[in-house]
Amino acid sequence: MGVTRQKKVMIIAGETSGDLHGAQLVRVMQRQQPETVFIGMGGTAMAEAGVRILVDAASLSVVGITEVLGRAGNILKGFRIIKQALRRFRPDLLILIDFPDFNLRVARTAKLLGIRVLYYISPQIWAWRTGRVRTIKKRVDHMAVIFPFESRFFRANAVPVTYVGHPLLDHDWPEVKIPNNNPFPVIGFLPGSRKQEIERHFPIMLESMPLINRCFEQAHYLVAPADKRQHRLTEAMMHAQGVPPDVCEIVDGGARAVFPRCHLVLAASGTVTLEAAIAGVPMIVIYKVSPLSYLLGRIMIRVSHISLVNLIAGREIVPELIQKEVVPENIAHEVAAMLNRENRLDTVRRELAVVRKKLGTGGAAERVADLALEMIG
Repeated sequence: MGVTRQKKVMIIAGETSGDLHGAQLVRVMQRQQPETVFIGMGGTAMAEAGVRILVDAASLSVVGITEVLGRAGNILKGFRIIKQALRRFRPDLLILIDFPDFNLRVARTAKLLGIRVLYYISPQIWAWRTGRVRTIKKRVDHMAVIFPFESRFFRANAVPVTYVGHPLLDHDWPEVKIPNNNPFPVIGFLPGSRKQEIERHFPIMLESMPLINRCFEQAHYLVAPADKRQHRLTEAMMHAQGVPPDVCEIVDGGARAVFPRCHLVLAASGTVTLEAAIAGVPMIVIYKVSPLSYLLGRIMIRVSHISLVNLIAGREIVPELIQKEVVPENIAHEVAAMLNRENRLDTVRRELAVVRKKLGTGGAAERVADLALEMIG
């Protein structure tokens, strides 16, 4: 009687959200095929799920075209470690999660070694740098995408693709029930998941508070750091600006810990805007990068909105403030417009419910695990 060979999988995520989705996928695959061994790049969530982490994703995570230069050394070192591991470990499958500039280079090495590649959570090539679809066609065996329009895009470009639904729908979401007539609005600050994003966005959020208080004297503010490092960073920034903790409360546990308490949130563009939409929390979306990154991005971006919520809706259902628009006065103006207009919060909540419906149903991790195990054979 033959002995079944242990299956080996390398999985790579470079962002906080990718780390969480990767961990979820690994747990499902282990339930279906317990003898599978996982190594790769990720963070705390993937490590806790049983992945042997070769490269800590936090050392590589960066946003903006010019900002990448500051992390170039870490990125190149991480790539060398992963490249060497591909050659030594020879996994049966390489699973890539988002993080395209790094992951498409890893995919090239994998293809040269004859290793099959599954890409989960597509780069937003439908929004900018659409020419990358040719690179994906050469280097990736199968795409597992989370938005319906992505599957249409890849099929039109003859790339094997499966629509799996959005992994956020696999989580339990708190029910948000805050009365519109509460005279003391609660506003959540979600400045981003990277240190760089927090440093750009959070001071401006704090500076907007006195302006908001002109309309809402007893407004209360919550900030939701993702981990202990972010907790220390936000605490230090509040102290530097003289903001007492009873005015802006630090709530551990990430965005989902503040959603049930908020009338609305001020959120950096990214996955957290979809989380707010699923939770039914109205939002104002902001984003700021270096001037050069913004200029280069404007040249290459082909969509009319920056937030995933508005992109999925096909129109602006939540306000967006970008680059030079991200100033305390504009933030305070949008907050007042959202809170003062009769039934405005209810209208936004109804529109967010439509966005949530467009994301499909739960079960993304199970569908990707089935694809992965089929590719492993």
